[in-house]
Amino acid sequence: MARADKATAVAELKNEFEGSAAAVLTEYRGLTVAQLKQLRVALGENAKFAVAKNTLTKIAASEAGVTGLDDLLIGPTAVAFVKGDVVEAAKGLRDFAKANPLLVIKGGVLEGKALDAAEITKLADLESREVLLAKLAGALKAKQSAAAAMFAALPTQMAQLAEALRAKRDEAGE
Repeated sequence: MARADKATAVAELKNEFEGSAAAVLTEYRGLTVAQLKQLRVALGENAKFAVAKNTLTKIAASEAGVTGLDDLLIGPTAVAFVKGDVVEAAKGLRDFAKANPLLVIKGGVLEGKALDAAEITKLADLESREVLLAKLAGALKAKQSAAAAMFAALPTQMAQLAEALRAKRDEAGE
């Protein structure tokens, strides 16, 4: 690879690191070109899967201010740059790795924090953003409904108490 090609590759990788919410490093040794194409489809539109030389990836990551990846850049490494929903991309990688054991998730970085393979798997186990937001909205609605029922019950209980006191006075007065 000529020096100009390397500089261009580093600049492209640096832009990917800077423009991504997360980057997941994988080992792809033994996967066919067709399987890598399937992986790119499984990741969806918000993730880009790129094979790059480790030295160029290290340089680009350090220039982009990303730390904690040097130990992971050993052997054939590919990087999944995630620009959208990180959970969706992590699920895509996890599911593909289950179906194709040759793909090994090494680790990655999420918003500047280094992650190991177990943390990426935990991330993949999360429900999607939409489901979590729906659960939150449901919980908030349930709390509001309970509060509304409590406030509605107070006047009813007050009226029942007043009626009981009136009935007791009537009994005492007779």
